[in-house]
Amino acid sequence: MSVAGAFQGLWRGTLGQVTTIVSDVLGLLLPSVLMIGVLLGAALAWYRRARHEAGIALRALAVYASGRCVSWLGKPLFIRQRPRSYAQFSYPSGHVVSIASAGLAAVLLCVWLAPKLVRWVAITAGAATLLVAFTRLLLGVHWLTDTVGGVLGVLGVGLVAASVLRLLPKPVSARACAA
Repeated sequence: MSVAGAFQGLWRGTLGQVTTIVSDVLGLLLPSVLMIGVLLGAALAWYRRARHEAGIALRALAVYASGRCVSWLGKPLFIRQRPRSYAQFSYPSGHVVSIASAGLAAVLLCVWLAPKLVRWVAITAGAATLLVAFTRLLLGVHWLTDTVGGVLGVLGVGLVAASVLRLLPKPVSARACAA
């Protein structure tokens, strides 16, 4: 029995309504609000002449946007049907891509601007991504591979973008470790 088949029909009724709200809030609304907050924070940092911090925030936004491209470009490229009738194509899950992209951007921001929060933000982002993936399966609108592929696509594209944008931490040299 497939994972999608295990949840067949559970999207109907109260459980489906609650799951839809959780999925939309965590998978679409929260990432958008977070990234608008980052943009406003970058503008405020720029206004206060904290150019370095503003630049980091803007580069993190670019990582988010590159991660979101995984869904925008992937759906028309793969043209995969969903487990049940639904308006758009299935692969990759846009909700999962959205929350995973926001999570990656948030972790990168913390690496540079709030290192003490990195672990907490990474765990929270991972848990939110897993929860959104589960809701998409429970609603019967995605296959398991749509959610896993979305996360892997965001990590691949996002880490390449972060590298190009010089957001990945520099490796620690052997001399620094010996000292």
